[in-house]
Amino acid sequence: MRHPFLTILLLALATTTSQGQEPYEWPDQEWATTEPEAVGLRQNLLEQAKNYAVSQGGSGMIVRTGKVAMRWGNQKQRYDIKSASKSIGVTALGLAVNDGKLTLSDLAVDRHPKFGVPPQSNADSGWLNEVTLLHLATQTAGFAKYGGFQKLLFQPGSKWHYSDGGPNWLAECVTLAYQKDVEDLMFDRVFTPIGIRREDVRWRKNQYRDHEINGIPRREFGSGVHANVEALARIGYLYLRKGTWSDKEILSSEFVKVATSPVDSVVGLAELANDHGNASDHYGLLWWNNADGTLSKVPRDAFWAWGLYDSLIVVIPSLDLVVVRGGARGKSWPRKEGKNHYDVLQPFLNPIVEATKGKTKSQSKSPYPPSPVIASIKWSPKETIVRKAQGSDNWPVTWGDDNLLYTAYGDGRGFEPKVERKLSLGLAAIQGGPNDFVGKNLRSAVEQLGDGAKGRKASGLLMVDSQLYMFARNAGNSQLAWSSDHGKTWTWADWKFETSFGCSTFLNFGRNYAQAVDDFVYIYSFDSDSAYEPADRMVLARVPKQKIRDRLACEFFVELDSNHKPIWTEHLADRGAVFEHQKRCYRSGVTYNAAIGRCLWVQTIPDLNGVKADTRFEGGFGIFDAPNPWGPWTTVCFTSRWDVGPGETASFPTKWISSDGRTLHLVFSGDDCFSVRRATLELISR
Repeated sequence: MRHPFLTILLLALATTTSQGQEPYEWPDQEWATTEPEAVGLRQNLLEQAKNYAVSQGGSGMIVRTGKVAMRWGNQKQRYDIKSASKSIGVTALGLAVNDGKLTLSDLAVDRHPKFGVPPQSNADSGWLNEVTLLHLATQTAGFAKYGGFQKLLFQPGSKWHYSDGGPNWLAECVTLAYQKDVEDLMFDRVFTPIGIRREDVRWRKNQYRDHEINGIPRREFGSGVHANVEALARIGYLYLRKGTWSDKEILSSEFVKVATSPVDSVVGLAELANDHGNASDHYGLLWWNNADGTLSKVPRDAFWAWGLYDSLIVVIPSLDLVVVRGGARGKSWPRKEGKNHYDVLQPFLNPIVEATKGKTKSQSKSPYPPSPVIASIKWSPKETIVRKAQGSDNWPVTWGDDNLLYTAYGDGRGFEPKVERKLSLGLAAIQGGPNDFVGKNLRSAVEQLGDGAKGRKASGLLMVDSQLYMFARNAGNSQLAWSSDHGKTWTWADWKFETSFGCSTFLNFGRNYAQAVDDFVYIYSFDSDSAYEPADRMVLARVPKQKIRDRLACEFFVELDSNHKPIWTEHLADRGAVFEHQKRCYRSGVTYNAAIGRCLWVQTIPDLNGVKADTRFEGGFGIFDAPNPWGPWTTVCFTSRWDVGPGETASFPTKWISSDGRTLHLVFSGDDCFSVRRATLELISR
């Protein structure tokens, strides 16, 4: 059951960044301005990016958390942004989809009586009746490059080809759906509500076709928008905030997600002209994206609008950044023959991304706001820490049906009496309470050998309905195993996750999963195939508890919708972030404190002020809480340097949480031991 203050919490989170580094703002008539350091950006690197930008003239802005950290050039000058118009134009399609006037699967001929003709050869090809609005929006319809009445070059959906002609047909479909000038539609529904004025944006008359269609101005999506950087930044900020402006939904978050992500039916298609760098793998609905890592130093959630002369709207949600540039006519950034199509963007974007890293004022700040339930956490003196099984680490924990805690160790020999040789994966059972526990090694054929990354290691344990489940990392991604006899014998699944989930762990709900809030099992990992490479985000999967062994039964968290409900997908490639923290998402443990109705997520911080830490002996962690497995996450505790080493993994075993939820015991692998430390929660009065 959700707590009654959840509505208030969600309203508070509406003004928190995706990273939570600073509260974000909504611009009024003018943007708030700030010094770069105040929003966690290094000015010298922003200057480097700006210098590259102005080498060919133009204007620009860098916005973080809704504040302008840097500007250059004439902010009011309107630029002919050329193909960046496509991403603005497709916003009108998003309105039509949300209004129920169009769907992406609609056949274009059903929405436009003269679609595709002239030339007559298009009708003769037999392909016109196959073109959908999705084809037009993904550059797979087959039309030749220029914006007029262009010939179809291939069967729709069979290849990718960059075109103005296809998007211009899409503009006409939207015009006919509304029987209204697209420019007026956009001012009524998008531009004016987000603070863009008529003097900021102008949509030229159609340059390639008659100026009117059915007596209505005929606009282009392929090109034609003239805008200043103030307007471009507002459009980028709307997309950064998933289609919402202040408290009003302008576009649905679902459309924003689709528009700015790769499209399954497009990924992998051959490119007709082969001059856009395998674009089918990183193109959405008239937006470019970095989902395949084409820009290696830029986060993969980045997406951008891009026009001739390098006019840009770049959005990087994981960094809470919007970067825009209006390019001066005839002054594109220099290209080098034979280089990758996207190389020209790197001297501009790489320094901006790098500016978010390293030691800044936000380095020691939590990525999420304070908990509305837990006021503070107090640790027992470090001298009271109980340490056993010296020389072994890992220690995921679950509460069994027999009242034992089951755990696993790595790179060690377990509890006394120790096993005869070092194991990368060994099992143990814990009897008793946090102050008088006794650990016993469990011998089984599931034991593994190999130091470090060479051997499989347990990253998560869970008992559900008397079945013991384990995720092992270092197995060419995570692999599931299960035991029906309390760890004596094990069966390995014949599948692994294809990507991501390289260090999977379970959310534990009480003894034998008895305190579960629903019929699902929840699986978390940082978004990496490797257990050794920190990521920008955490990801989440769920599976019905009766089908834990079935990979095809898994669903993956995408995002929260406008009503703060989770959206799930069966496609791993469409996963979203359930938690974000730039380069600091790493190993973790998640448990449910039933007495206070909060999930508690302990995440180890893999560095000390940007330098890799040996967390056995020093370093920090964050403890985050939420009412649901998917959030919204808030902060209980965050420290870059605890008074002892936190180890690489930690969690609060549910067995050792008091009945009132206020006293807990952290199990952590600090000093390469099974280490236990008491914690006391101070709750906020309700």
